[in-house]
Amino acid sequence: MTDKHDQLTADALLYHAEPVPGKTATALTKPCETQQELSLAYTPGVAAPVRAIADDPAAAYRYTNKGNLVAVITDGTAVLGLGNVGPLAGKPVMEGKAVLFKRFADVDVMDIEVEAESPQAFIDTVRRIAPSFGGINLEDIAAPHCFEIEQALVAQLDIPVFHDDQHGTAIIIAAGLLNALELAGKSIETARIVCLGAGAAGIAAMRMLKNLGARRIYLVDRKGVVSQGREAVNRYKQEFARDTTRRSLADAMQDADVFIGVSGPNLLNADMLTSMADNPVVFALSNPDPEIDPSLAHTTRDDLIMATGRSDYPNQVNNVLGFPFIFRGALDVHASSINTEMQIAAVHALVALTREPVPSEVLKAYGLDKLEFGRNYIIPKPFDPRLRDFVPSAVAQAAIDSGVARQV
Repeated sequence: MTDKHDQLTADALLYHAEPVPGKTATALTKPCETQQELSLAYTPGVAAPVRAIADDPAAAYRYTNKGNLVAVITDGTAVLGLGNVGPLAGKPVMEGKAVLFKRFADVDVMDIEVEAESPQAFIDTVRRIAPSFGGINLEDIAAPHCFEIEQALVAQLDIPVFHDDQHGTAIIIAAGLLNALELAGKSIETARIVCLGAGAAGIAAMRMLKNLGARRIYLVDRKGVVSQGREAVNRYKQEFARDTTRRSLADAMQDADVFIGVSGPNLLNADMLTSMADNPVVFALSNPDPEIDPSLAHTTRDDLIMATGRSDYPNQVNNVLGFPFIFRGALDVHASSINTEMQIAAVHALVALTREPVPSEVLKAYGLDKLEFGRNYIIPKPFDPRLRDFVPSAVAQAAIDSGVARQV
């Protein structure tokens, strides 16, 4: 295991260092080979679009890259599973997000790492640079500050602001869960759902499930079930406080239909899994080590439907299924926000795509002979090219229908 880890570390460092440092660069979209082209690109020709934008700010979408440019911004306080490593150490991850935006949805990205002494300082910084961009993707910001930051920026800016650790994760979880519940013969309205983890991803996922009809949610944090009357519960967790005598994770798991883990490794044991209802759905999303090992889970329950955050098991809950395509749809109609309607539209687009026949190019990409909607396929594969057709169009239409699109 150590040798494998050491090799991965060496390969990753080489990948990021050679042939040039980093993973992204800029490219010109207009020729600049002659004096005439130079005069158009800069002075004196550039004055024409400057005047046009000064007269009508919306012209920036026609004459600049604003309409296809997203800022991926972090303060480095919650980077992957590494914690508060600071903004500079978070830069490789932000560059990685830029790669995914461009590779999957042809969205250009500028990564920005902010040294901010407070949430308000971060908010002020992003607000001041926002005019350059068509959208803001917040990334790797610790809870609960991430909620405050996003809410403030959504209120203050007229472009989409999207915290992927919250909403991207929530959208993919919701899509996979709707499909899993149908296979299990259950409904989201009646299913008893246990969520272990009350940070950004957990809170956002449970809010999304509530929007889709979930009513029986038990949120569990390090101190146990978030229940009414429990002391020192912040306002974000309080939204899910239940009037219940269940206190521990084991209590909550008794007869549960769904377990969603966005917490840490090996926190769900076989006894807890055994206590769940028939046809249990388990999303063990801690990465790289899930809340329960998949081999143990399947040995314990042969009626299990399971998803993880890993690519080497079926049903990977991967945010790349969401954020590039959600922004693509929002940018295409110059949306002023990414609202709940657009997020729900993305959920249903992913649900629908999973039920479509899988083309041969997807099977080839994953070395499979067959793949169809079922217990081992409840969410699309990241390299499915149809994601570019299904998700952006659904998101764009929802933006139009909900009145936040500025271009139809």
